[in-house]
Amino acid sequence: MGLLTEGTPLTWEETKKLVPHVREHGINQFINIYKKLKERKGDVLKWGDEIEYIVVKFDNQKKEAKVSLKAEELLTILNEREHQNPDTVKYLWRPEFAAYMIEGTPGKPYEGTLAHFNVVEANMRMRRHEATELLKAEECLMSLTSFPRLGCPDFTDPPTKPTPNEGGTKSLFFPDKAVFHGHPRFMNLVRNIRKRRGEHVAINLPIFSDKNTKIPVDDSHSLRKAAKPDCVYLDAMGFGMGCCCLQLTFQACNIDEARVLYDQLTPLCPIMLAFTAASPVHRGFLTDVDCRWNVISGSVDCRTEEERGLKPLKENKFVIKKSRYDSIDSYLSLQGEKYNDLAVLYNEEDYKKLRDNGIDHLLAQHIAHLFIRDTVSLFSEKINQNDEEDTDHFENIQSTNWQTMRFKPPPPHSTIGWRVEFRPCEVQVTDFENAAIVCFVVLLTRVILSYQLNFLIPISKVDKNMQNAQKRNACKEQKFWFRKDITTDISPPEANRCCAGTSCEPKECDLVGLMTVNEIVNGKAGDFPGLIPLINSYLNGMDVDADTHCTIQQYLKFIQKRASGELFTTASFIRKFVTEHPDYKYDSVVSEIINYDLLKTLRDIQKGTKPCPELIGYSATSKTKENIPHALKNDY
Repeated sequence: MGLLTEGTPLTWEETKKLVPHVREHGINQFINIYKKLKERKGDVLKWGDEIEYIVVKFDNQKKEAKVSLKAEELLTILNEREHQNPDTVKYLWRPEFAAYMIEGTPGKPYEGTLAHFNVVEANMRMRRHEATELLKAEECLMSLTSFPRLGCPDFTDPPTKPTPNEGGTKSLFFPDKAVFHGHPRFMNLVRNIRKRRGEHVAINLPIFSDKNTKIPVDDSHSLRKAAKPDCVYLDAMGFGMGCCCLQLTFQACNIDEARVLYDQLTPLCPIMLAFTAASPVHRGFLTDVDCRWNVISGSVDCRTEEERGLKPLKENKFVIKKSRYDSIDSYLSLQGEKYNDLAVLYNEEDYKKLRDNGIDHLLAQHIAHLFIRDTVSLFSEKINQNDEEDTDHFENIQSTNWQTMRFKPPPPHSTIGWRVEFRPCEVQVTDFENAAIVCFVVLLTRVILSYQLNFLIPISKVDKNMQNAQKRNACKEQKFWFRKDITTDISPPEANRCCAGTSCEPKECDLVGLMTVNEIVNGKAGDFPGLIPLINSYLNGMDVDADTHCTIQQYLKFIQKRASGELFTTASFIRKFVTEHPDYKYDSVVSEIINYDLLKTLRDIQKGTKPCPELIGYSATSKTKENIPHALKNDY
């Protein structure tokens, strides 16, 4: 979720007066970080995952499944273990937006030894087990991207009611009590985003139109003008921030490598979003999209009507084309600069200050672009800061620009280096799937850097890919803009330069084309080598112990089969389950009994008590271990 500052939250009226103060000091704080740490070198690869979970309570007599609002109760116990043993704790737990969500990470980051890939899944399993031990028999910690009946009547345990005319969310569907109240940041964001926008956030997801689907979908359009009759209408931050995801963070050896990774992973964001698609059901309706991305983007869209281009600019300075939760708007490396084909919006004064302090154009543009956003959550105790030592004003804006990639400076007074966060993935049902995705992306970073590959495409095409990635069955049916010639002068032959054997210059080639996820991941003869073959080529040159090799190959086989369409995405599995359920009326409605049966099935798949070859294959087992053998603890 980002920065969790303790203190007394300010109202939007109070915060608005301090927006220039936060912007000025946030820019100053970044300049000071940069000057102190721009020359930092020699950091080794460290990386880690973040998984968000939903606590689900089953009522087997009533055949119902609800979200359980007990996150604060769980975190009190889980965090006490961390406080008692901060240096040896194996798992870290943090609050998330909703009162039914918790976030878990490894206690310490993984490092550059290949054997660490064999620890990831075991850590995820034990992490889940640690929290599950605190649950009752009828409760389950589930890695669901979206609870299917979120916002339906009585979707919480204990029961809560929305309060559309009072409180923080003022939602027709999402109760205030479903927001995590153990930290004031979350409800403060709810109020301030709505007040800054001047109206409720509004998300309209196209309904999956079946033969008995009713239009209008419900009576929302008669209550709120923003609701569209043929869409599922969502009106609160909780519908987006109440979803779960899988994220990864990598430490680079220096700032330049971090910028390269930031850029090279950006074109992969839409591909991995489509690959991990897991959320086709929202507010109890089957929709015509498979992913959460536009839902969460709309849920925190604090732009005013002027900033959305609906009214002439008067009170605001810019027309801003995107929500503060969206895909990135510019590359950061010199190699990426020519692919920044869209104008980047930024405050000229902020940009000039950054440039005057020795920060290059691309990085100054990036930071100044982040700072076109106002702070939407400010605490009275953090107003006045020492810009030489503190970074809260910078992090305030940085952490509320929720984008596909995040470029992260080292924290002050820390051993942590320059980092990159990879943020598009939807969370999967099983630890096997989540571990496979994590290891796949981490291995890609090693291949990119080792082979000096070039995945860059125009940023405008990345934007188009992000929208395509969310379409129904996109992983199997959509095509995505991707770079065909990914080689550089030092890339090995297996990277398959498109111009091999010709005298043409790369600039004369059509380097970008439309490909399926299968072609990108598994390759297309004569056109593209494929990401998995490149990873295997890289691994062939590495010394890998037998157990780790077995585990990695199981993960890569899963990735290959999912990309080829042999295995379902989670979204496709859910969609098939709903439409084939005996209670389904071909009306796009996911009833209580369908929801109950779906979640019980997913729970059993998650536990490994129910085989699911169409989702994870017949042999989705690994030789994962909780610890790395001492003999294998050498960095590669």
